[in-house]
Formats: sequence, structure tokens, C-alpha cells
Amino acid sequence: MTSTLGTLPVVDMSLLDGDEADRAAFRDALREATHEVGFFYLVGHGIPRDVRDRLFHTAREFFALPDDAKFDVEMLKSPQFRGYTRFGGEYTQGAIDWREQIDLAAEYEPLGDDPAYLRLDGPNLWPSALPVLREVVTDWQQRCSTLGLRLMREWAECLGADRDVFDPAFAKRPSTLIKLVRYPGREESADRQGVGAHKDPGVLTLLLVEPGKGGLQVRYGDQWIDAPPVEDAFVVNIGEAMEFATDGYLKATMHRVESPKPGTERLSVPFFFNPALSATMPKIDLPPALAAEAAGVTEDPANPISGTFGDNILKARLRAHPDVAARHHPDLV
Repeated sequence: MTSTLGTLPVVDMSLLDGDEADRAAFRDALREATHEVGFFYLVGHGIPRDVRDRLFHTAREFFALPDDAKFDVEMLKSPQFRGYTRFGGEYTQGAIDWREQIDLAAEYEPLGDDPAYLRLDGPNLWPSALPVLREVVTDWQQRCSTLGLRLMREWAECLGADRDVFDPAFAKRPSTLIKLVRYPGREESADRQGVGAHKDPGVLTLLLVEPGKGGLQVRYGDQWIDAPPVEDAFVVNIGEAMEFATDGYLKATMHRVESPKPGTERLSVPFFFNPALSATMPKIDLPPALAAEAAGVTEDPANPISGTFGDNILKARLRAHPDVAARHHPDLV
């Protein structure tokens, strides 16, 4: 790893529509970005601007609802950790995140509660005061799932594996999650934690940030890199499950969000593309040249990484929402 980095790398997905040389260039850029940094800007993804604008418009409509309408779908009511979280209702590394949000995930009939992570399957809490939210979020889920699977297949090829090596993990009941997030402005003298430093527990995150709004910072070596939104780009990062699958060749990276300035706000929509709760990510047999650069899976007794996605996400949910955990899952606390 080089000692300095001014900005995140940019990877152009439109290269996949070119000839074999273009497609190879895309895979090389994808592999290098996620080996070196774990984050990149994805352009050329093909999701139209009007679709993205509609998503942000609908998010603003949700956050503008009266408190009673938002509290009607509060996460405290959901054993599956779905729904609205008010300001100060989520924690990262034990500290309060200053944002409001609604979590909306793929909906499946529950399969029981053993193993415990199966409790996370179930329904969303959809606000009756904004019925269009379901249509817009479902459309976004489908678009980003298609994009996510395409990226997974390109990762497989650039790692020397069969193109479909990851497909079985996502074939049934993929655990996709969308968050609509609003960060309000805060005084410069206040604690600036919008969301604290963390790694994502899953496979792949596609983050859409409101144009012109900074705040995201990515850890690179001993520095924090600002990652403001780029025109027509997603910010993409991998999570701990991809680090596990590649024995640390691809890296899950710490990141955080600082609160915006007073009198402003910041909207973002992260989409988490993850396999079924019971799926175990395959261990990739890396080519020797890549295997020589695999650092191994991060070992942290306070944050053990499992190849089974359900173990990782349940661990994260219990930590982030202790009030929901205490109400619905006291045996796990």
C-alpha cells in the first residue's frame, strides 16, 4: 500500500460494454481498487438520473412526515430490526450516531429462530402515510441487486475463479438492505459523529449520496480520506464477508461520516448486497501471485469475522440497536 492517497479510485463500468481489452481493464481496476483501498467510485453503472432523483425526492418526503407517522414504523416495534430510527437511536463502537433513518430489507417468511440469525427474516414496517415509498424502494432494490450480482461475477473473474462462484450464495433469499438516511447539521463545537468508524459486515455496499454533500471519510493507512460524491457515481465498498472469501486479499475498510454544517443536511442511501443469512461465502483459491499478497482475515476478538453472513449481520445489529435487542432478543444480549 502506498503511504498517501488523495482521493478514491474511479472504476468505469461502461468498459464492460466494450471489447475484451476494455473488460479486462475494468476487472484490473476493480481488483486493484478493492485490494489497495477497499473503496472506489463506480461510474458508467447505467442507472438513470431520474430514477436516482426520484429516490432522493421520496426520501425527503419520508423525513418530512410528522413525527407520529415516523414513530408508527419505529424499529423498536420490529424483531427484524426494520423501520425508523430517530436521532440518537443507533450506536457505533458504543457512541451515538447522529442521524435519522429507515431500514427496509428483503422480505421473506421466517424460517424459525435457530440459528439465532434466522430471526432477522421477516416483514418491513411500511409507513401508511407514504405508500409510494414501497414502490420506489422495491424498484431501487431490484436495480441495485442486478448491479451487485454483475459486480460479483466480475470480481470472481478478476480473482481467477469461475464467473459464477458467488452465485449460489445469492440464489435464494439474498439479504439485501436499503437505508434512507438523513444527517442534520450540527454546530462545529459538537461531537461531529454522524456515524462512527466501522467496517460493513457483509459483502458489497452501493452508496448513493446527495449531490454536493460531503462528510464520508475512508481510512487509508494512517489517514482519513474525504470521499465527497462524484457526479453520477456510486461510492462502492466491500465488507467483511469479501475479506473472508479472499483471505484478506480484498479488504474491508473502516469508514465514517461527519455531520454536515449547521443549517444544512445530508441525505444518503446505502444499499447492502448480501447473500442469504445461512449462506457461507466460498473461499476463493487465489492464483499464486494474488495469494502472496493476501494478508489474512483481520483478527479482532471484539469483532470476529464469520464466513456465514447471518452471524456477521446479527452481531452488527445487536451492537447497533441495543434497545431493539433488549426488547425482542434478551437471550442474545
